[in-house]
Amino acid sequence: MSSTLFRTKKVEQSILDTEEPEHALKKSLSALDLTVFGVGVIIGTGIFVLTGTVAKNNAGPAVALAFVVAGVVCALAALCYAEFASTVPVAGSAYTFSYASLGELPAWIIGWDLVLEFALGTAVVAVGWSGYIASLLDNAGWQLPAALSGREGADGFGFDILAAALVLVLTAILVVGMKLSARVTSVVVAIKVTVVVVVIVAGAFFIDGKNYEPFIPEAQTVDAGAGLQSPLIQLIFGWAPSNFGVMGIFTAASVVFFAFIGFDVVATAAEETRNPQRDMPRGILGSLIICTTLYVAVAIVVTGMQHYSELSVDAPLADAFKATGHPWYAGFISFGAAVGLTSVCMILLLGQTRVFFAMSRDGLLPRFFSRVHPRFKTPHRPTILLGVVIAILAGFTSLSELAELVNIGTLFAFVVVAIGVIILRRTRPELPRSFRTPLVPFLPIVSVLASLWLMLNLPAETWLRFGIWMVIGAAVYFAYGRSHSRLGRHEETTIDGGANPPRGEAP
Repeated sequence: MSSTLFRTKKVEQSILDTEEPEHALKKSLSALDLTVFGVGVIIGTGIFVLTGTVAKNNAGPAVALAFVVAGVVCALAALCYAEFASTVPVAGSAYTFSYASLGELPAWIIGWDLVLEFALGTAVVAVGWSGYIASLLDNAGWQLPAALSGREGADGFGFDILAAALVLVLTAILVVGMKLSARVTSVVVAIKVTVVVVVIVAGAFFIDGKNYEPFIPEAQTVDAGAGLQSPLIQLIFGWAPSNFGVMGIFTAASVVFFAFIGFDVVATAAEETRNPQRDMPRGILGSLIICTTLYVAVAIVVTGMQHYSELSVDAPLADAFKATGHPWYAGFISFGAAVGLTSVCMILLLGQTRVFFAMSRDGLLPRFFSRVHPRFKTPHRPTILLGVVIAILAGFTSLSELAELVNIGTLFAFVVVAIGVIILRRTRPELPRSFRTPLVPFLPIVSVLASLWLMLNLPAETWLRFGIWMVIGAAVYFAYGRSHSRLGRHEETTIDGGANPPRGEAP
């Protein structure tokens, strides 16, 4: 059994599968498209909200350094993703990479993890977008009925019609085609990057150097079970996490990591890229560098405009401008946040459908979902299915307590990909690699340790929920995926001398 659970799918076979007419995605993306996708999904609520939270509660003005730390952790993972995406330019991201290096069961586990991560991420962002839009409508004098705004009405019914509508509209755009999705994303990204740049440039004129004192506030030991602090740190290492001080920067980094979630989604579009060997590394690393630079600049400006102890937790950027006597910028920033979340939601939904499509094409999920649209050449069936499910999920559920599952799922994927780079270098050293992760195995090992450190900073409840989802995934694999795997059937056919072709396929 162990040999079947850890059987690997050759890179050559993965690439060959992408050439099947009924299961082939259209190649239409460039390096610029990929970079726009990356910036589009990374810049979201994190830059508009988390800056104030971590500055006030964890790191003070040194929150800028926390963004640097989180960016470095992501960069380590990005270098590993870049090698895999250019070597195995197939839809599925970490799932496909794991199948080529670690084996079928680990690939299923990471695929199952990514399906949850992207589904919850899409729903949470849609609900956040709905809140911004409802606020803007309220400012204009328009109010939705309570029952259609996510709040329970008089009859106890509550459905967030705006969140559900956003997901359904984006689903339709993704079905029509990747190029249209890229164009829509480009417009949205241009708007929100403009907002961020305006915040940086305009805010720089209102900086007061006294607000940076002290840049790294004095350390304060906190209750390990409070807020975002993880009791796992104290259990394993014997000390309680610290707010402020040097250790406070690392605690803050585990929180602002939420702001970086999504750059790995770029790797799911490898199969739809015209020149993945060249463009995937550029798209992944380019988007991460751009966003890290913007995050650090915003953190420096906002903590210079207003003392960290007085920053707002809900809307730090907008309220900082209000505090300096410029309330007009508050509405401008809220508009930028609302527009920005549109692209985040779209690209997370894109990532999930591509992982689901890849798992279906391998037979681990029903093959019905791996047929592409005859005209648009997109995986329309999983896109419609998942879009409807997530729309319902976003309409009925706030998901605030489950949002941290998105974080732990991403970090788990980082760990798996880094390990996969080491293994594939040893098992398939002859593979052509247009981009090579430097300092292997040292850099991937550091990436694993850095990701594990941030995972340990998450609450124990998050680990429990994550474990339950993984157990459910294992049950689904043994009940369906293992017996329907195309790789397994191919092995059976080979053993039988070609007499028994895989079920459901022509000999």
